[in-house]
Amino acid sequence: MAVSISVVLLLGVLVFVFVRKSRLNAVHAIVCSLFGFFLASTSMAPSVSRFVTSVADLIGQIRF
Repeated sequence: MAVSISVVLLLGVLVFVFVRKSRLNAVHAIVCSLFGFFLASTSMAPSVSRFVTSVADLIGQIRF
């Protein structure tokens, strides 16, 4: 759960920055958000969640 909240927060910040820098207008941000909500209700959602979790685990294992 902590990973998904962090990803949502990060993506929200990125969308905000893109909207503010005029690289992404408000309509595009709304379409991207709706796509995410509809994708979450498909049968592909568990696969996407596993992929994001495995990438987060991989990044977490990197030692600097």
